[in-house]
Amino acid sequence: MKKQILPLLALRGKMVYPNTSVYFEVSRPKSMAALEQAVNHEQQIFLVNQIDPSIDKPDQEDLYTVGTIAKILQMVKAGQGVLRVFVEGQTRARISSYTEVDGCVKVEVEELPYTGYPETPVEEEAFFRMLEEGAEEFSEKNPGFFAPQLQKAIDERDLRSLVSELASQLPFELGKKQQILEESDIKQQIQSLLAILTEEVEISIIRNELAEKVKKNVDKNQKDYLLREQQKVIREELGEEDIVSEADEYLEKCEKLKASKEVKDKIKKEIKRYKKMPPIAAESTMTKNYIETMLEMPWNKVSRDSKSLEKAMKILEEDHYGLKKVKERILDYLAVRFLTKKGETPILCLVGPPGTGKTSIARSIARALNKKYVRISLGGVRDEAEIRGHRKTYVGAMPGRIAEGIRQAGVKNPVMLLDEVDKVSSDYKGDTASALLEVLDGEQNINFRDHYLEVPMDLSEVFFIATANDLSPIPKPLLDRMEIIELSSYTENEKFHIAENYLIKKQRKLSGLTKKQVSISEEVVREVIHSYTREAGVRNLERTIGQLMHKAARKIVEGEKEVDIKKKSLKELLGPAPFEDEDENLKPQIGVVRGLAWTSVGGDTLSIEVNVMPGKGKMELTGCMGDVMKESAQIGLSYVRSIAESYGIDSGYFEKHDIHLHIPEGAVPKDGPSAGITMALAILSAITEIPVRGDIAMTGEITLRGKVLPIGGLKEKLLAAKTVGVKEVLVPARNKRNVAELDEEIISGLKITYVEEMNEVIKHALKK
Repeated sequence: MKKQILPLLALRGKMVYPNTSVYFEVSRPKSMAALEQAVNHEQQIFLVNQIDPSIDKPDQEDLYTVGTIAKILQMVKAGQGVLRVFVEGQTRARISSYTEVDGCVKVEVEELPYTGYPETPVEEEAFFRMLEEGAEEFSEKNPGFFAPQLQKAIDERDLRSLVSELASQLPFELGKKQQILEESDIKQQIQSLLAILTEEVEISIIRNELAEKVKKNVDKNQKDYLLREQQKVIREELGEEDIVSEADEYLEKCEKLKASKEVKDKIKKEIKRYKKMPPIAAESTMTKNYIETMLEMPWNKVSRDSKSLEKAMKILEEDHYGLKKVKERILDYLAVRFLTKKGETPILCLVGPPGTGKTSIARSIARALNKKYVRISLGGVRDEAEIRGHRKTYVGAMPGRIAEGIRQAGVKNPVMLLDEVDKVSSDYKGDTASALLEVLDGEQNINFRDHYLEVPMDLSEVFFIATANDLSPIPKPLLDRMEIIELSSYTENEKFHIAENYLIKKQRKLSGLTKKQVSISEEVVREVIHSYTREAGVRNLERTIGQLMHKAARKIVEGEKEVDIKKKSLKELLGPAPFEDEDENLKPQIGVVRGLAWTSVGGDTLSIEVNVMPGKGKMELTGCMGDVMKESAQIGLSYVRSIAESYGIDSGYFEKHDIHLHIPEGAVPKDGPSAGITMALAILSAITEIPVRGDIAMTGEITLRGKVLPIGGLKEKLLAAKTVGVKEVLVPARNKRNVAELDEEIISGLKITYVEEMNEVIKHALKK
């Protein structure tokens, strides 16, 4: 057999037979190098196929051993480093040796001649006709199959060319094509080809039959739907069980769903639409998400409330110290539920400074009632769609937070906490607070409509609890729909009990410590409360106790077996105390009066200072005061001028002197109608140079005629006064009923003096 050395070019799925002409494209560096060598080798090249076409850099073991010696007829640049090559197959050959030189693979090949050729012209004609008939039958089932080269081989009655062209053109797998190439016996090669032709004709017949069946049921343009129907018919022909479609699953779930007829009809209508949609349509995904959301909603699914009043009381007492009014309201509600089986669900609004336990109370209520608990944070929410949901026609549409909360709970009667309801805002996208009106109105929320769901949703069994730091930002229509329960500031004694009963245990556990390893004395807790964490709530107190536990944990890790935290070691552990007793401020001073203020984080004391200096009768107000407070200062000045004569002040005094009223901490905004008597007294003291008692504080608004008006936030103000060591507090007489409601613990140690007129304030406060 003839041997020769030729450059090798590896093909990926493109088979070249002797006596055939083929186009293919080349882009790999080794293939480029092989073509370059072939040009210098009488245009001859050895073409062999890869066993796995996906390999980008094949080695010798990745190639078949039998290929075709071909002559390059044409090479054309196709752009971007690609060559389009036209070759003509000449003879078969087998690789006998394999070498790689300068980036090009060269192989020594030995030619493989054909054997077993038909012995007589009659036998040759018989084989030819069988192949021709098979090709024509295949062509009938697959129009456009006859290529010019195949027709040419038939016209020229060339058996070898016909075998090669048929093997090249028929759409069967690469492995079988390689087997035909490696077959040396012509008769055997023809028989294999005839078997493949017969098989391909049968496949074409079955495929065409399936296509005809499918065409009766689907639109010709729905290609994806056509493929699914073909698959369905194939499974029917094979006798396999039919796969239940998604739409059928949804229908089955819809039938089992506990919901009203209106809801079920809506879901079925959407499933029907979904069935008819092609999967590639954008609306298909949107509809699918909508159906799944509707099926997940607990339309008529409820959880059973606890029926033990004793258990509920025990849980509330376990979780929270004090808060008598809140606990009584919950127990009242429970009692009504037990008697009426349903009863009207209240909508509570817990109002108080940060850290007073508003959010944790809601969690305890859910535990006491054995209800699911869902928390929705409304702080900073300004888009109405956050509450009502988006229209489902929008891209990325989703239910509102209320509907989503119900879905998360899995029942239609959870405890739903609307946290920070006073911090919702409005913009061009709508008024969020107004959107909450329907949610929190017992007459309307039985048919609440979420824009995404598009069907009424019953919220009447949801136990809504809202929390807020301040009621003033909440619109009155929304406030009117809620029962307000105030959680005021904690006293030092209440903080002590909360720390002893809850916070120390919690922080000890979070730090991985045991009671035996670390102990904190009562005096340490009281010192932390008094000197390190003066606040309305207990959040900073818990944080500071956590710091002590962390310090103790470090000592345990360093080798100590037990850590006993003492009062004298607090400065070392926590640093200097940020708060000290202000004894020097309790001394009498001229033009300085201690006022009491309410803030959203608790009560506070503020010193109002007044200086008088020669001038032209101007009044200067500083300290970041609001309009209401500025007006109070003007009213106070007018009142002082009206009584100036009784204090021996010359009538021309005010035209010759400037008065400067200042409230320290100028960066902190201050406003509210409760500092009128304080500012009037400070102005009078500065003008008359009579000092004001330092151990007295006061709160109240003043009128032009000297009447003292009532104020709010009295508990917080009294606690603030007590904290700084004030002995006496002047309170408007009309606030007497508010003092009566306060615990003895708050007012003990304080002398509360009720005043109706400004002259009573002057009598008690000015140093005689």
